[in-house]
Amino acid sequence: MKKILFFICPLILLFGCKDKKRNVPDVSNVKASLKVVRFEQDLFAPANENIDQKLGQLDAKYGNFTKDFLYNIVGIPPFPDSVRMHLPTFIHDYQSINDSVQVHFKDLNKTLEPLQLAMKLIHVYFPFYKAPDKLITFVGPFDGYGNVLTSSGMAVGLQMYLGKDFPAYNTEYIQTIYPAYITRRFEPEYLPVNCVKNLIEDMYPNKSQSLPLVQQMIEAGKRMYVLDQLLPYVADTVKIGYTNDQLEGSYKREEAIWNYFTVNNLLYSIELDETREYVNDGPKTNALGEDSPGNIGTFIGWQIVKKWMEKNEKTTLIHLMDTPADQIFKEAKYKPH
Repeated sequence: MKKILFFICPLILLFGCKDKKRNVPDVSNVKASLKVVRFEQDLFAPANENIDQKLGQLDAKYGNFTKDFLYNIVGIPPFPDSVRMHLPTFIHDYQSINDSVQVHFKDLNKTLEPLQLAMKLIHVYFPFYKAPDKLITFVGPFDGYGNVLTSSGMAVGLQMYLGKDFPAYNTEYIQTIYPAYITRRFEPEYLPVNCVKNLIEDMYPNKSQSLPLVQQMIEAGKRMYVLDQLLPYVADTVKIGYTNDQLEGSYKREEAIWNYFTVNNLLYSIELDETREYVNDGPKTNALGEDSPGNIGTFIGWQIVKKWMEKNEKTTLIHLMDTPADQIFKEAKYKPH
């Protein structure tokens, strides 16, 4: 398992984007879609059967995912009688959360529209990839998985998408796990984005952590560019996790941000203590001030890749992902102004 910690109106969802034109392939004849199954509805079903009967029914319907859920998502120890001991407690403790999920996600079709389109576009852009054909929803622990790829398909913990103002997210317990800049993204529109990020990571695992910072930035930028093509009608703010003000501010300060990296000789740094802040999530980039977003290196890498793709319009996404980051950097001749 992998843990990787969403009626679309383009004019609304693309607000905050610098480049609004999208050349979206015609996928009307592409047969690629996700079958959605609601594991949590069966898990929390108010039936009279005992726990062994419930487990038998879940095993029969969901196969290996039942074990993934029990042992990897809920974290029940794989010992005799552990499930009988712990699962009823989990169901009791999360019953009210599941009740909220059923009200909030009575119908998932609207939320999943961008993801269904992405599945077709993956088939067009990455025909070699055997994408999952099933989306399994569940309700799991708040300190566990929100999106994960399993052998049974993509799995989504709906407890993580109930809206930033959901009361449970404002409890002291949740706030000790997730800071405000994270819970702000616990909105349904992030669900397709997180799923597609998982699929990109599955196709192209990021192994750039030991490379110079500029190459790490470009590798992250490649993935943002692919995400852009697979989710063409989703806001850039949602794809990178910035607020509108943060994204607009980053574009306005793009030259200053780039100058910061060059003046401080950071581009070729391989020191983890120097580079980690710029290519990882965070509430801000300390050196750039209180109003700067975190993960600013990914934003700059994204701009470099866009510049390179402008010069290589006929390049496929497969070729982009296969092109070394240092080559992209040299050929892009990125110089914001």
